[in-house]
Amino acid sequence: MNIIDEANRTAHQRMLDAQPALVDVAPAGEAIAGLEDRMLLHAGPPIEWPDMCGPMQAAILGAIRYEGWTHTDAGAVTALENGEITLQPNHNLGAVGPMTGITSPSMPVFVVENRAFGNRAYCTINEGIGKVMRFGANDDTVIQRLEWLQNGLAPVLREAVQSAGGVELRPIVARALTMGDEMHQRNVAATSLLLRTLAPHIADASSIGNNVSDILKFLADNDQFFLNLAMAIGKATMDPTRDIPNSTVVTAMSRNGTEFGIRVSATGDRWFTAPSLMPQGLYFPGFTADDANPDMGDSTIIETMGLGGFAMGAAPAVVGFVGAGTFQDALAYTREMGEITVGRNPNLALPTLDFQGAPCGIDVRKVVESSITPVINTGIAHREPGVGQVGAGIVRAPMACFTQALEAIDQLLSETANA
Repeated sequence: MNIIDEANRTAHQRMLDAQPALVDVAPAGEAIAGLEDRMLLHAGPPIEWPDMCGPMQAAILGAIRYEGWTHTDAGAVTALENGEITLQPNHNLGAVGPMTGITSPSMPVFVVENRAFGNRAYCTINEGIGKVMRFGANDDTVIQRLEWLQNGLAPVLREAVQSAGGVELRPIVARALTMGDEMHQRNVAATSLLLRTLAPHIADASSIGNNVSDILKFLADNDQFFLNLAMAIGKATMDPTRDIPNSTVVTAMSRNGTEFGIRVSATGDRWFTAPSLMPQGLYFPGFTADDANPDMGDSTIIETMGLGGFAMGAAPAVVGFVGAGTFQDALAYTREMGEITVGRNPNLALPTLDFQGAPCGIDVRKVVESSITPVINTGIAHREPGVGQVGAGIVRAPMACFTQALEAIDQLLSETANA
């Protein structure tokens, strides 16, 4: 076994050993170290304000108004251009966010702790459907919903999670995979299992007041509620695989609507980027590919840990939704992802593949050598702010990210050998 294979086995084992648990629901500014006042976090690799896509810019303007830092979009733009408000990628501070991925200090976040390694990851609460900030909507109804999440839902969830002593999440994910979820575009089972776990504690929460029906209806109507938790699980699982010398395992994949970026274990926090690609899929009535924004969001952390598109074979119902062809095609995608990964995760078994574990541990060497890039299940956002989701589909990670990463690792190995 060479030094790269040995390092990759270490990374893979850390993925298998992960023990993610929901331990709190707290304001982002309280939970996330380094999230300062007048700082916003966004999805994807680093990007400057002028280079952001329309939906992300609109979401940032809405978040600034939500925080009360300014009361108009014009004032928000001025504050950004003057450097009064700073922007950072979620990943820099241990967080992730769907689509535009905006995280602001007052927004409540799920706090997921990897009890095997002690690290924590964070993700905002899923807003539900309709006009939502993650797709770039920012009118008063969007702000009002965020305020309800902050003041109505989050305190109850926090009390419920603490009353339950935390919620072990790997068993929920494992069971949901046997019930047809793949954790990216389908979270019906996982959401139901989580709600069943927390419902007694929600009902008993002293902070619930007269909100019990509103809260339970919101959770019951939102099939994708667990998505944000799945993202935090992915982040909490993958962060312990960072900074392993000689490892070619991908520790993060993310996109900001302009660029797609990956991080690799041996190269730490360095991003390898390429233009974000356009998803291929099915569009809602009245929309076409001409309406779509290039792919965006931190939710590819789900594929990074071996779920989503990598586990599409476990989710027959998602195939038609994302336009992935037939169920046999979905099985083929999962098998194909096994060709670019270090191994499988027996803790996350796929019943439709004779209970093989989900393929996990993307190896940049195998991606480049095989010319097979990771497949991702994704929502498709309209390129104009505020329109929202216009479809769902699949997208491939750009090969250029992986060739750049492999070249950088080759250089590191050469420098080490010559030292």
